[in-house]
Amino acid sequence: MPEIKSLDGSTSVQQGSLTHQAIEDYLKTIYKLAREESPVTTSRLADARDVKPGSVTGMIKRLSKLQLVDYTKHQGVTLSENGEKIALEVIRHHRLVETYLIEALGFGWDEVHEQADILEHVISEKLEEQIAKALDYPEFDPHGAPIPTKDGFMPDFDYQPLSALPVGAAGVVSRVRNENDGALLRYVAELGLKPGAAFTVLKVPPFQEPMTLQIEQEKITVGHRVASAVLVTLTN
Repeated sequence: MPEIKSLDGSTSVQQGSLTHQAIEDYLKTIYKLAREESPVTTSRLADARDVKPGSVTGMIKRLSKLQLVDYTKHQGVTLSENGEKIALEVIRHHRLVETYLIEALGFGWDEVHEQADILEHVISEKLEEQIAKALDYPEFDPHGAPIPTKDGFMPDFDYQPLSALPVGAAGVVSRVRNENDGALLRYVAELGLKPGAAFTVLKVPPFQEPMTLQIEQEKITVGHRVASAVLVTLTN
C-alpha cells in the first residue's frame, strides 16, 4: 500500500489536518460507492459519510492534491491508482479483522463491524499476513463480502437481492449488506438467512409486502427492507 506521507503533494500541514484514518475512510467510502455508480457525486459521498457537502468538497480537493483522487467540479470524484490501492488494502484489513474476531475470539457477526472500523487503520502488514495465515487465507468475511487479495484484486460476483426474486426461485444466501446494522444482522440470523442458507421463494405479494420463503422444513416471512439487504445466488 502506498505510504500516504510519501505521496506527491503532501505537506506537513496537510498531514496534520488529514489524518491517515480520515484519508482511508474517505477512500474506502468512495470505492464502495463507485461500485454502484461512478463518478461519485459529492452529495452521495456526504450522505454516506453523514457530513455536509461543503466538508466533502474540501476533503476531496485535499485528496486530489495528494493525487489519491481525480475530481471534476459538478461531475464527481474517482479514485486514482494509488487511491484505489489504499482503499482495497483498508477493506482487506477490515474484513480479515472481522473474520478473526469471530473465528478466534468468539465475537458475534453483529458485533465485529465497529471493532474492525477501528483496527483496520492500525494493523501492520506483518500482522495482516499472520491473521490471513491463521485463518487459512479466507476469501469471504462473515457477512459474505469478498476479501481483496494481498495484491489488490477484488473479485466481483453477480448477486441478486432477495427482494427481486419471483415465486419459485431457489438459491443460496451469499452475502448480507448493511453489516454496520447490528439489529438487522441479529434479525437476519434469527430468520436463518445467514450466508450459505438454501431457500425457495413461495410467495411474493405486491406493494413490497413481506415475501414467504421455504428454508429447510420451515416457512418464514421476510420484509422488504431485510430482503433488499440479503444478496443471493440462484440455483435454478
